[in-house]
Amino acid sequence: MNQDQLNAALQAEYLHLQKTIEDFDSRALTIKAWSVTFGLASIAGAFASHSNIPFLVSSISTAFFWLLEIEWKLFQMSYSVRSNLIEAHFRGEPKVEHPFQIGTSWYIAWKAIRMERVKHVALWPHVALPHVFVMVLGILLFFLSITNVISVRG
Repeated sequence: MNQDQLNAALQAEYLHLQKTIEDFDSRALTIKAWSVTFGLASIAGAFASHSNIPFLVSSISTAFFWLLEIEWKLFQMSYSVRSNLIEAHFRGEPKVEHPFQIGTSWYIAWKAIRMERVKHVALWPHVALPHVFVMVLGILLFFLSITNVISVRG
């Protein structure tokens, strides 16, 4: 494969990677929407059912949605590693010798990123919100209800 063919293949790979990376953001919004909808519906359900258990259900489910979004962001970041290598190639930095290595590159990046970055990604505001808000609200309402500061009983 000559340099022009390599560059054309890397350009196609790069454009595919960029589309994939952007698609993760729209799906993250869907995860947030599910989290808020289920979490707040559970909180409303606590008052409707006159039970404080749905407050905990709300918090636990929101925590799982938050974990899902963290994993989702780590998936996205694993694709970005290859994208960054291709960008460096076109800047004249270390050359990429083989095109179409998305899967291999993703897996290597995933193994390297996953454990070391979970805590950092979890605290990024654009990842943590609105999950943390709904989770804390559910926990707060649960404790307020069991201490009789608020009443969910009819």
